Amino acid sequence: MKAARKSVFYMLFFTGLILFLILIMQVLEILHFKEFIAILFPEGWVAVKERNLLLIIQALMLLVVIPVYILTFVFSWKYSADNPKGKYDPDLVDNKFAEFIWWGIPLVLIIFLSVLTWVKTAELDPYKPIISDKKEITIQVIALQWKWLFIYPEEKIATINFLQIPQDTPIHFEITADAPMNSFWIPELGGQIYAMPSMQTELYLIANHTGDYRGSSANLSGEGFSGMNFITRSSTEEEYQQWLTSAKQSNNILNQNEYNLIAKPSKNNPVEIYRLEENSLFDLTIDKYMYPQKK
Repeated sequence: MKAARKSVFYMLFFTGLILFLILIMQVLEILHFKEFIAILFPEGWVAVKERNLLLIIQALMLLVVIPVYILTFVFSWKYSADNPKGKYDPDLVDNKFAEFIWWGIPLVLIIFLSVLTWVKTAELDPYKPIISDKKEITIQVIALQWKWLFIYPEEKIATINFLQIPQDTPIHFEITADAPMNSFWIPELGGQIYAMPSMQTELYLIANHTGDYRGSSANLSGEGFSGMNFITRSSTEEEYQQWLTSAKQSNNILNQNEYNLIAKPSKNNPVEIYRLEENSLFDLTIDKYMYPQKK
């Protein structure tokens, strides 16, 4: 092997080795930090579907990326200037077989991705109820500066920065904001959805396992953004009912006056539980942006 050929060989070998090590390190990194990569280790039906869709799309992209990398090494070796066996074929530009490959394969992949996107968009519509033999629970969410207010209208309780739900029960979130636009997100259970003043968005989620999951704001919203987190606790039905009984005995009462105090900007707020005195707080929060404010 000539010196020039050896240099090309070593360059390709070590480049390939580095790429291989990077791929292996990514897998090890995911396994080591899996508790911090919630979207790859979901705990709810919606999040599982979203994770699987992400992996399918990644696999389809690798069908293109991997052959490109392999062919880059093959061509660099086979058609190097020092390879006497390398064939120079200027007419390859009009080769019909090659044209079918580099136009046909991407076309098939794009068609497949289009159909997949159409199907999954309908299947994972955040406004689409989750079919279950259990009755869904409605929870109203108000994004404040810089805290989350959760209202359980049927149970007549409310919480700040704490959310408890029963396992395997569909949860219907009605979401708005009484502050700059925000984004409601529980990574283990599903994707984020925006919370906006004067508007109501919706989200259906379900937790298929018990445990505590981190909820957060997924939209920068000012100096208190980093502390705008909450705990989502998925429990058994019995534990959920016990928590409801305890919450209904809280000494804190949530009415319009108390809400006005809560809505004031504050950072790193502790968990609070209230007995709900006014069921219309959520609707009033939306409506107040519909009309001119009284001076």
